[in-house]
Amino acid sequence: MKTLRLLAVLGMALLALAGCVTETTGGFNAKKSDADALKDYIKLANGYLEQNDLVNSKRHLANAAKLDPNNSEIQGIWGLVYAREGEADLADKSFEKALRLDPKNSKARNNYAAFLFASNRYEDAYKQLEKVVEDTQYEARPQAFENLGLAALRLNRPKDAETAFTRAVQLDSTKLRSTLELCGLSLARNDPKQAQAQYRRYLTLLQLYNVPQNARGLWIGVQLEASLGNRDNARTYGKQLQTNFASAPETRLYEQLADSFK
Repeated sequence: MKTLRLLAVLGMALLALAGCVTETTGGFNAKKSDADALKDYIKLANGYLEQNDLVNSKRHLANAAKLDPNNSEIQGIWGLVYAREGEADLADKSFEKALRLDPKNSKARNNYAAFLFASNRYEDAYKQLEKVVEDTQYEARPQAFENLGLAALRLNRPKDAETAFTRAVQLDSTKLRSTLELCGLSLARNDPKQAQAQYRRYLTLLQLYNVPQNARGLWIGVQLEASLGNRDNARTYGKQLQTNFASAPETRLYEQLADSFK
């Protein structure tokens, strides 16, 4: 059991975090006289950004800025563009300006947090996300809670992570990633029964979305079945790891665990 608990902790350290999720669509904030034109420019800038056409996105942002140079949404999109271009300093300044112009712009704040997370600035990302989740009217609040949980994991704050993922699932029961991470956290604190219930929900969501298992999900399945004494089931998940994710760190962890089965 000591080996299982150690490997569970190691597994948590090897989270294949894809990073926080950003947003690119939304409304606008404009002067009434230029509202229609501004709205069109912002929509076009967002559309080109989603297609990774940064040249045209920047062109429409420049046109929008001529109509409203102090528009928070425009600055937030500039932050995304600069981040995509690898201009970290400019991205940081644009996001900060967006939030100075409108501290209630939760979309820009969430995107700023995602940028900070991708820059390995986990503490800064966590602080921004704490503010985002306070906005009860923010339509992407469940995702913001999930992002908060991912940042907490990076900061080695499992209790804060569990609280955040629980809120994400409470607000949106279809949050696949949050459900899986809750299972991993339950295993890490040696609660396999709770983990089993969460993993069953995770498998149900996989079927609902018609998506395949990833290495992280399979490794948690291995640990869960091993902790319940179901070695054959653990081996089944392990074989899937070896077949589909031969070079993944989770596969190496499984092979270490499998040695204890002998």
